[in-house]
Amino acid sequence: MKQIVVISGKGGTGKTVITGAFAALAKNKVMADCDVDAADLHLLLKPKIKERNIFKSGVTAVIDKSKCTECGKCIKICRFNAINKDFVVDPISCEGCVFCSFVCPAEAIKMEKNVSGEWFISDTRFGPMVHAKLGIAEENSGKLVSLVRQKAKEIAEKRKCDWVIIDGAPGIGCPVIASLTGIDCALVITEPTLSGLHDADRVIGVARHFGILVKLVINKYDLNIDITKKIENYCRDNDIQVLGKVIFDKSIVKAMVEGKTIIEYRDGKAKEEIAAIWDRLQEIKEKR
Repeated sequence: MKQIVVISGKGGTGKTVITGAFAALAKNKVMADCDVDAADLHLLLKPKIKERNIFKSGVTAVIDKSKCTECGKCIKICRFNAINKDFVVDPISCEGCVFCSFVCPAEAIKMEKNVSGEWFISDTRFGPMVHAKLGIAEENSGKLVSLVRQKAKEIAEKRKCDWVIIDGAPGIGCPVIASLTGIDCALVITEPTLSGLHDADRVIGVARHFGILVKLVINKYDLNIDITKKIENYCRDNDIQVLGKVIFDKSIVKAMVEGKTIIEYRDGKAKEEIAAIWDRLQEIKEKR
């Protein structure tokens, strides 16, 4: 079993479009959407939820009024001003530092785990999928990403799948690091813009820090040939293989509107290029 994560240094590069296409092309696989802050792979794969689970992470202070003596110590030490004069905790302001529960002489404050989101095991027309939804303004998305990956791997091992195909988060933060660790190849999707090159360089640096094999795809490369050449030169100088270049194709937008992958939608140059990229990824699997 090999785990492939599709990532990008910035949003809007076409990461999910290509991940969805891989889901249509690959045989004997499990999909995982690790962009838990703004998941959208489900829009293409239309999963039917088979198992729904609560994700709890972090803690919030709760004051037991029957024990509270209203001494005011908790209000004085709370640097986040999360406790009001009526000795009620504002769950949005509370950072879960636990300090108030330590100083309370009446032991009236307890820390309760937050319900931060949900994670799901689903069926799609392409096979099983594990995905999640982080709650609004909730933290610890890296932990939720790790949970999604763990469950996807367990399903893949149980079903003896060949692939775990992961739609990673954009950027270089904690969710991306949680998406990267322990995988076999990181496929970076970039676009021919200066910000695309800059942010691809950052996420490549993160992947290489963890010793991850990195490959790159230039999406919509024909929109700016000059910067496409700069990206290719960058990859040559840094010993990164460009697995392929995908043209700007309006049929991809039309396919998304219909909730389909470009592989299902219709034949065309973009479909051919993405299929060729997948073939090259399978060659990597055979070599490693």
